[in-house]
Amino acid sequence: MRFVKMQGTGNDFLFVEAEGEERDWTGLSIAMCERNYGVGADGLIVILPSDRADVRMRLFNADGSEAEVSGNGVRCLVKYAVERGVAKAESGRVLIEAAHGVLEAEAFVTGGRVTAVRLSLGPPQFAPDEVPVVAEMEPVIDFPLDIDGKGLSVTCLSMGNPHAVLFSEDPVAGYPLETLGPKVEHHAAFPERVNFGVAQVVSPQRMDVRVWERGVGETLACGSGCCAAMVAARLHELVGERVEITQPGGMLTVEWDGTGDVYLTGPAEFVFEGEWPDRQRIGSG
Repeated sequence: MRFVKMQGTGNDFLFVEAEGEERDWTGLSIAMCERNYGVGADGLIVILPSDRADVRMRLFNADGSEAEVSGNGVRCLVKYAVERGVAKAESGRVLIEAAHGVLEAEAFVTGGRVTAVRLSLGPPQFAPDEVPVVAEMEPVIDFPLDIDGKGLSVTCLSMGNPHAVLFSEDPVAGYPLETLGPKVEHHAAFPERVNFGVAQVVSPQRMDVRVWERGVGETLACGSGCCAAMVAARLHELVGERVEITQPGGMLTVEWDGTGDVYLTGPAEFVFEGEWPDRQRIGSG
């Protein structure tokens, strides 16, 4: 089975084209994404035909769970689809069918190469049952969480997938995300688990963000997590309509006017491609 590895600001994915054939995508994602015995990636994206868009995608996290969407993953998919001829991208416009609906992206093409992608992730959702989060407020701002007796205050919303954002006055590099991330992800307040982001507002145009992704762990970048952090910051009146967000893997730009769609812009790159055997035995120890 042929695969291609791509990355968007360090958030890496494996891509496989399929014509509706049924495979054990959960098992494949676990095996292929494993960084010691597999190829290594944050997720597996299956590229499928669509009767609603240029291309359809299914996204499987490194732990085998199926996710709704990934901002970085979709940007990589757009580059793949345009440069490999899967989508024609008339006037740079590409439509992607994801689990929660059809997304629209603009590919910036120079010399036949996609240099950047601007993706609409749609409007944020704030109703507790749309996040989902067990809360009795809307929007869910400064929602208290108890983590091992420690109180956290998070803002919750959906960008097609669930997010909880914590604001820090200190640099995010020193935040114990590896310890608190899995505890927030699996907190009882989030019936479908949650992506947990910690953000520092540097200025009305700049933010620093780290994200613990549901089913993956901390990643070098999270596109939907950046969007959620920016939206949460706007709800707190901390930033303007366009923000440059720095993550461990690089910088992304997020735009939101406070009412409409959220737009994510950034690069995407091919890493390598190869052949995955139909039967792969994962070693141990």
